[in-house]
Amino acid sequence: MTVISHLYDLRWAVLGVLLAVYVGKKIQAYNRLKAVNGPFISGWSEIWHVFAILSFKSHLKYHEVCKKYGSIVRIGPNDLVTSSPELLLHMSAVRSPYTRTEWFYRACRVRPDKDHVFSEMDEEKHKQLRAKLGAGYSGKENLALEDSVDTHVSELLDLIRSKYLSTEASARPLDLSQKIQYLTLDVISHISFGTPFGDLSSDSDAYDIARSAEEGLTAVTAIIALGLYKVLQNPFVARYIGIKETDPSGYGRMTANGRAIIKERLSRDTEKKSDMIASFIRHGMDEDDIVSEATLQMIAGSDTTAASLRVVMLYLLTHPRVYAKLQAEIDAFHASKQVHEASGIISDASARKLEYLQAVIKEGMRVHPPVTDSVPKRVPDEGDTVIIDGRAVFLPGGTNVNYAVWPLHLSKDIFGEDAEEFRPERWLLETNESKLATMNKVHELVFGYGKYQCLGRPIAMMEIGKTVFELIRNFDWCLAKPDTPWKESNYAGIFAHSNMWVLASERQMGLVNV
Repeated sequence: MTVISHLYDLRWAVLGVLLAVYVGKKIQAYNRLKAVNGPFISGWSEIWHVFAILSFKSHLKYHEVCKKYGSIVRIGPNDLVTSSPELLLHMSAVRSPYTRTEWFYRACRVRPDKDHVFSEMDEEKHKQLRAKLGAGYSGKENLALEDSVDTHVSELLDLIRSKYLSTEASARPLDLSQKIQYLTLDVISHISFGTPFGDLSSDSDAYDIARSAEEGLTAVTAIIALGLYKVLQNPFVARYIGIKETDPSGYGRMTANGRAIIKERLSRDTEKKSDMIASFIRHGMDEDDIVSEATLQMIAGSDTTAASLRVVMLYLLTHPRVYAKLQAEIDAFHASKQVHEASGIISDASARKLEYLQAVIKEGMRVHPPVTDSVPKRVPDEGDTVIIDGRAVFLPGGTNVNYAVWPLHLSKDIFGEDAEEFRPERWLLETNESKLATMNKVHELVFGYGKYQCLGRPIAMMEIGKTVFELIRNFDWCLAKPDTPWKESNYAGIFAHSNMWVLASERQMGLVNV
């Protein structure tokens, strides 16, 4: 009793000591990165970064602070954000000692107990996983990859012609954001599973994938912002409130639908070079591995490509000069083309040779990058000294460095004084080879770089080139609601678009095969 009384008498002293320890730790944390400027609160609390992520516009928040404080900014006690291309390339280089940060990548798991290629933090396991997936993504073991893309681009054209053509007598608005989502989901499911979801043929979200993905990404955004992954991925907690394949929506339903399709696919021949699943099996992946990767594909392989297509089309429709110039290049291609493509869809090889088409695609993805996740990297334990804006900056070990996509791709130092404007000619008229090389290197960062480069890049660029070409070749386009061209949200770096209402009318030139 005497001891308890004594402790009670010392309660204020104990509280004072605890407060002093707390304040001391806060000051110590503040001092680690005090050489880097940023919002005052960010040196003491995560609150600025939390609200930036929860705003669903974190890419714009990063842009604002980089414009104000420079190309490296403090956004939390242990977090920086950078728009320095040199630092971003340095962090992701093949032999870089930087690694993925737990708070972001662990939260991106689809299942609490299973990593996929994007969430895997162990560098050696990540390397091995990329090796298993590489052949399937490259097309080396999917010989019908381009034919599959052609099939669904043709389906999109047929859907527009059959239900949504506008004429002088009747306007039929269509939500292009939705139809493009159907296209990308059908393509990724076809090349992954050997069978498409059938979104275009049914003109619907046949397996509820698009809605489930958006719900799942909304939850992931909150989990990332609030650091809830440790709680939610605890086996005991996950048993009761974690993602389950019995869930009626979200990632659970998406995973269940994916597993059902994969089980059906595994019942058929997997020896032939026919689709991604066959390739994954040949490289030693089991059903659970494939389900995890396939769920990631439905998000990363569909949403990001769809966002790219929507962006390019929107900027074309709001820039008549560029639209007319691209249309002229397409028409000239038709006039000079001697050999018809068997499918009636332009070949990937031909599309890549059309300079203005490629410049339009690059420029669209530059002024509005389709992926803006911060993909933070952890500074190696020994720390690292980097040159940023001409000065040496020491980054203490364990610091998280985030990627500020918007200010990098809108940088006037890299892209000129009109960097915020949509001008595809910048890719064709630049005479300074060193500057052009820098521009192209920055463009590559849209897809990640080095050991973290997106495996699906070749497929995405094939799909984008073919689709933009064929949409402009076959139809004349205009915005149905130019004052509100679309509704846009950003979930953990992935864009969701809706209500992109347009009018499409037939072009006679579009009836000629290429």
